[in-house]
Amino acid sequence: MPQTIVTLSTRGQGLYEFTDQANAFVRQSSMQEGLLTIFVRHTSCSLLIQENADPDVKTDLNNFFRRLVPPSSDPSMRWVVHTTEGPDDMPAHIKAALTQVSIGIPVSNSRLVLGTWQGIYLFEHRDRPHRRDVVLHLSG
Repeated sequence: MPQTIVTLSTRGQGLYEFTDQANAFVRQSSMQEGLLTIFVRHTSCSLLIQENADPDVKTDLNNFFRRLVPPSSDPSMRWVVHTTEGPDDMPAHIKAALTQVSIGIPVSNSRLVLGTWQGIYLFEHRDRPHRRDVVLHLSG
């Protein structure tokens, strides 16, 4: 069963699309039918399948999550205890807990079965740049 790790460099909070890398991995495997499991090996980022046609979607999602879970320096977050790595640390863990760290996508005819406007994203929840490892595992 083919497996690889894709390393993504982030520049801070935001959505980073890697649909092309996932598609290339599936094509290179020559597997006709199966399931691609995508797993991110970190606790302060997550994975999303989201619209990739209009960049306003990414802007609105970022703004929503910032409003939903502000930095621990915000007065509404005084209850946060875990601030070891700064005011974005625990909020990043909360955002990751609200989203997902693993996604399964069907494969048919050696292609991901995604909708027309769907893209695969790493959702970075930390302010600083990071290198994130995403495991792609194909079974079928």
